[in-house]
Amino acid sequence: MTRYVRIIVLGAVVSLAALYLIISQLRDNDIGLIGQALTSARYEYVAFSAAIIALGLFARGARWKALLSDGLPFWRAFSINNVAYLINGLIPFRAGELAKAYLATRSEPPVPLFKSASTIIVERLLDLISILVITLLAVSQGNLPDELRQTALILAPLSIVGFLVLVAMSSQEERVLRVFARIAKRFPLRIDLVAVLRNFLDGLKPLTNWRLFAQVAFYDVVSWVCSVLSGYVLMYAFFDQPHWGATLLFTAMASLAVAVPAVIGNLGTYELSILLALRAMNYGDPVAVASAFAVAVHAVNLLVNASMGVIGFIQEGVSLQQLSQGVREMRPLG
Repeated sequence: MTRYVRIIVLGAVVSLAALYLIISQLRDNDIGLIGQALTSARYEYVAFSAAIIALGLFARGARWKALLSDGLPFWRAFSINNVAYLINGLIPFRAGELAKAYLATRSEPPVPLFKSASTIIVERLLDLISILVITLLAVSQGNLPDELRQTALILAPLSIVGFLVLVAMSSQEERVLRVFARIAKRFPLRIDLVAVLRNFLDGLKPLTNWRLFAQVAFYDVVSWVCSVLSGYVLMYAFFDQPHWGATLLFTAMASLAVAVPAVIGNLGTYELSILLALRAMNYGDPVAVASAFAVAVHAVNLLVNASMGVIGFIQEGVSLQQLSQGVREMRPLG
């Protein structure tokens, strides 16, 4: 069994387990109630929510452009980012990040592979810190299980330590390179690891340039505000009274759920994460309406990301097959 097939099998098992947990909570007549909730939803709020999600994608494109120190024009960074999100929805384990790094190497001038990789690492760290902040805000809005509080307390120091390590490395670039050069001499390889590390540290420069870092922080905040606000607005389509605490918590949990290996689109795991968040906040009764809401949240996000991703493919002038081939043949640019 090939590695890719094993990933598919694992994803199918995880998704089926999540779907089983969801279905086991439903009563006999709840399936019909889910359909009724979906058909009677106020779709003007669904459209408004989708527009906010799209706005958040613009902010994420601007964030990556700033992290690259304007190494790509905005529309190029925006389209590549959207392609990456589409790929992440099709293939587990964040495969879209590889596609993102590859497409950046096709620009003129090309963005070195390890510079793109370092900015992607910074993006994931910023996302983790943002998710942690959102979770802590949700904790302040309601009585949550001790397990969730403990998880937030564990992630907090890890995120801060990781952030400080990256800042320290980027602020002491020449010293880090000298130390690494001494180590590399003892373990000679065919790849110039010092050049690779230099490109990597170049991607961290926004962390030491306060002007660029302010841009990155601003766009990061805007993107996550859009994520939370889109969920809050979508609540109006299904519930009489939205709840900020529930919105914050399901936004954080759904964002973590996309990292779990599952079938295409994270079917099952995404919906389960939302239902668990709503239950933790004692919000979203009856369960049929909450289930319909979870399906709608997932569907709207998939629709927006897929639409933007397809447009991104067209703008990049590359097919999925060409992209897959390019990723396999990808080599670092020094």
